Formats: sequence, C-alpha cells, structure tokens
Amino acid sequence: MREPFGPAVDNEFETLPHCRDIPLYGATARADPRPDDWSTVPSRPSARTLALTLAITATVTLAACSDGGTGGGELTYEDSPLSKYLDAVNGGAWDEERFAKQQQEIEELVAACMADEGFEYTPVDSSQTMSFGADPEERNTEAWIAANGWGMVQTEEEMEAQQAEAEAYVDPNQPYVESLSPSEQEAYYATLYGTPPTEEELNDDGSYEYSWENGGCNGFASHEVQGESFWEDERFAGLMEEMGTLWEELPKQPEIVELNRNWSECMADAGYPDLELRWDAQTVISDQMNAFWEGQENPEGPSAEELRELKEQEIEMALADFRCAKKLDYDTTQFTAQFALEQQFIDDHKAELDELVAAYATGE
Repeated sequence: MREPFGPAVDNEFETLPHCRDIPLYGATARADPRPDDWSTVPSRPSARTLALTLAITATVTLAACSDGGTGGGELTYEDSPLSKYLDAVNGGAWDEERFAKQQQEIEELVAACMADEGFEYTPVDSSQTMSFGADPEERNTEAWIAANGWGMVQTEEEMEAQQAEAEAYVDPNQPYVESLSPSEQEAYYATLYGTPPTEEELNDDGSYEYSWENGGCNGFASHEVQGESFWEDERFAGLMEEMGTLWEELPKQPEIVELNRNWSECMADAGYPDLELRWDAQTVISDQMNAFWEGQENPEGPSAEELRELKEQEIEMALADFRCAKKLDYDTTQFTAQFALEQQFIDDHKAELDELVAAYATGE
C-alpha cells in the first residue's frame, strides 16, 4: 500500500537520495510482528526485523531526504516549518534512548499480557536488538560516502557480519519456548503475535492488512504505548492527502526544475548521462539490485564478485552526486523551496492542523 507521502515504491527504505532508514513524513517503519511462516515460527525475529519492529513514527518532512549539509547552506531539515508544527504530535525528536524506553514499556506490557494468558515471557532488552546506524552528519560527508556510497549495496562480507551479529543474539525466552510441546508452542505464538491470516485475508502478493486488535499481546502492548495513529484517522484523511501533494509540487517549482537541470548536466559531465532527477541516481543502483533476484537462474542470488562490483559502482555514482550537490548548493535551494511550500500549507490548513494537534498531542 502506498504510504501517505512520497511516491509509491517497492522498498520504503530506499525511496530517495539520503532517505535510507528514514520513513517519509511519518510513515511507520514497522515490520509486522507476526511471522510470515507460521509453520516454523522463530522464538524471536532477527536483529534486522527487531530494528524495523520499533515503531518509528517521527514526522519527517522532505527535508530529511536531502543531504543535510552537502550543499554548504545554513538551512537544515530541522528548520522545516511543518515538522516544527507537528512536534507536539510526535513528542519531539526521536533518538536511541527514547526508542529503547518505549520498546521497554512495550516489552513489560507484553510480559504482563502473556502472564494473564498463562504463559511466561521475559521482557527483551531492546538495546541489544536495535540500531540507528551511522549518524546523519557522518553519512553526509565525502569520507563516509567514499566508503559506503548511499549505503544501499551490501557485500557478501557485510551480510555475513550482520548474520553473525543476529545469531549472537540470545533470546531469554528460548529455553521456555523449547520446554513447551508443539501444540503449546503454537498457542504461545498465537497469544504473543496473534493468529495467522486466512487465505481470504491475504493479498495476491502474500501481504495482508495488519491490525493491532489481531496482533496478540504484542499488538496490544504496542498500541497501548504508541496510541492511535492520526494517519489512519478518517477525520484527517483529506488533510493527509493534501499534505501528500507537497511531494508532488516540490519538483514543479521553477527553482527546483532549474536545480535538477543543472544537477543533471553536472552528473552527465561526471559520466552519468540520462539522469533527470536526483533520486534517479539511486534508482539505477536499486534497479540493478532487483535484477539480481528477478528472473535470476541462480536462486541463491548474486555472487560475491557481482556485489563487490555493484558496490563500487554505487560509491562512484554517490560521490559524483555528492560533489554535484555541493557545487550547486543543492540543499539550500531545495530547503528554501520546500519550506515555502510547507509554510503555505500551514497557512492554508491551520484550522485542520490545530485540530489534529489538539487531538493527538503527546504532552511530551
């Protein structure tokens, strides 16, 4: 399903340049806590799944999708008028400490819920299973990009290191789960995550609509701590749709049209022709990544050499993008145009925004 903001994409974490790991405009970065394969349910998701399971519900404007500093200007995403306006809804900035605190509250509620249903459950220390990755300021330096590109392609060595980290994690609930009979384990997971979806509930691609009411103790605890989401509130459906048009309008602004034209020419001079918009550069890499698995005769995917070559290509293209953006002072121009659109949106929808803030202010 398309998120409220930004273009529809296959991978919500690879939507725009410099948007990796940042959901657009408050989209929730949450992996469905219920397992995909109900016949072989693990006692705990992998480290990567756990990181995604954290409810990242921070309102992030398009500004977060820019370099955040490569352009040399003084404006940053923190100057976003819309983001500031909705701070009361989001409870301010999110960091590892705040995420960990919220997740610990969820874990304790899960334990109480499971106990009420007759099962044991030990709260998991989320600090062992979550990661925010590199600091945004570090990511937006030439040195970081020269080593990582946009951070999209993982080499075989990097994937093996992640797998080793995941396997090193020890689930405190594993011994208890293993002490249960197969039927008791099935009941345990149904209580923890909810019952599996029926065939009728599955979409053609195997996905399904997740609802906390059907998410077992995990769904209950998450909802209890995180509360209702205004993104799903019908009262503000029209406002959310209108807010989504900000993304569509930004590239149409005359200064952004000229900016992208100049960026395209700069990239062509660097050896990358036929790129019209800035996110086209990442699309080139993501399309090649997808091609490795789509129609691949080798079901195991790309070889280590293929991944290394694509990683090198990503780094070279990302460096060219970084240097062109810096030369053009890309951020300052984009932020200026974007923030003007945001302020106009606030002026035009102040009554509705005030109603939303009044209904969902966290008080934090």
